[in-house]
Amino acid sequence: MSNQFNLSSLYEQDYELWLESTIHQLRQRNFDDIDIDLLLEEIAEMGGSLKDALENNLIVVLAHLLKWQYQPDYRSGSWRASIKEHRRRINKSILKHPRSKKYYEIVLPDCYLPALDWAVTETGLSPDIFPQQCPFTAQQIIDSEFLPD
Repeated sequence: MSNQFNLSSLYEQDYELWLESTIHQLRQRNFDDIDIDLLLEEIAEMGGSLKDALENNLIVVLAHLLKWQYQPDYRSGSWRASIKEHRRRINKSILKHPRSKKYYEIVLPDCYLPALDWAVTETGLSPDIFPQQCPFTAQQIIDSEFLPD
């Protein structure tokens, strides 16, 4: 039990070392010396961070796709690059964490309103010009070749 206390205090002092030590203990099947509550907290936080990152990247892509579609005279390489980079991040997350695909599809409607607000703010266009529901399919949003007309 003293090793568990050491790992818990190590968490506060050196997170990377705590992580390495915890992984080592898990690989050794030495479960008695692991602070299970702390490990569970870290895993839950990690899942939340993955979801937050996916949502943020999705909002960026949606906002830029809306701007691309509704302000064709202002299309730029930086918009295209931003769309490309944030799509890459979403696709990487889905490939690395396959369950992210399901979360992506679930959270898509919730991400549209913040993206719409961003597009309205940046373009200065009336909110009435934009669709109130996402006009892009889940596949179009992450398709590296798709850009709306």
